[in-house]
Order: sequence, then structure tokens, then C-alpha cells
Amino acid sequence: MRDVRICYVGDSFVNGTGDPGKLGWTGRLSSSSQNEHRDITHYNLGIRRDTSTDILKRWESECQARLPELSENKVVFSFGVNDTVVENGHKRVSLEDSIKNTKTMLISASKKYDVLMIGMPPIDDEVQNKAIKELDSRYQTLCKELNIPYLSIYERLITDTVWRDEVSSNDGAHPKDKGYERLADFIKNWDSWWFKE
Repeated sequence: MRDVRICYVGDSFVNGTGDPGKLGWTGRLSSSSQNEHRDITHYNLGIRRDTSTDILKRWESECQARLPELSENKVVFSFGVNDTVVENGHKRVSLEDSIKNTKTMLISASKKYDVLMIGMPPIDDEVQNKAIKELDSRYQTLCKELNIPYLSIYERLITDTVWRDEVSSNDGAHPKDKGYERLADFIKNWDSWWFKE
């Protein structure tokens, strides 16, 4: 049996904030990818309000502690919405710093692990969504340059009534269980997701 270990590194969307069952998309994705041929160990390393700057400081030591050399090690990054939050008249992280932080992480991680990146979802704020969409586009370009698979989820979720309804009826940012279920299914059916059978 394959010993597969996956670190999901990111923010509150990785954490599954808003899901009453506490599974989020990462728990659902790992559960649906488990079978008799592979034993998946799932590490949720999502922290609420974390920006790319915060994640850059912690990701390597957190993954290294959980991904031993003899196992099949994978890292999924997903973050960026908090970078676009405006506080005191400025984004928490500038667009250029977001790209710089992410590039540093992806280059380093891809030297040791199989790496994927999942984009940012829309929230219930049209102004911030413009910044999210712009950063999503830049992340896509970056990942293409680095030859790292990137799944943009923004356009898919901005038109998904389940996602939008749950976000607007919850806290304006996070969905509940059905929204995370939709996102997990979307990622599972992505060509670059590691586990199909």
C-alpha cells in the first residue's frame, strides 16, 4: 500500500472555516481519494487570516515535520484572499509581494515535493473580488512559468449559486458544508489532481 502524505497549506478556506462538519474541501478531498491501494495521511495547515507573508514564514518547517523522506509526499498550496484585504487604506500584502512570496514558496517546495496550487474563491464583496481576480490571474501566470499545476476556481465559484448563497448567508467570505463539497468535487475532477481511481 502506498504511504501518501499531503500537507494542505494556506488560510481559512484551507482550514474549512464555516463548515459545521469541520471537513472543508481538504478533508473531503482526502477522504474521497483514499482507497485500498493508498493510505492517505492528511495534514490541514490552514490558519485563519494568514497572508502569503505569514505562510512563507511557516510552511517549510511545518511540512518538513510531517513529510518523512520514505513516504510519497505532496503539498497543496491555497491562499491569497487575505493578501487582498484592505486595512488602514492599504492591502495587507501588495500584489508584487504576493507574487514574490508565492514564487519563493513554490520554487522551494517543488524541489522536495509534488506540488499543486489551488486558486482563490470569490467572496461577497465586489470590490475585493476584483483584487482577488487580478491576483488569481497573476498566480496562474506564475505557476505556468514554474511548470506547477494551478487550478483557478474563481470563475467556477462566482457563478455557483450554492457557493454564493452559502457565503452570503454565512459570514460573507466562507461557505458552509455544501459549498466546500462543490469545491472538493471540482478539484477532484481536475486533470492535475493526483488521485483519480
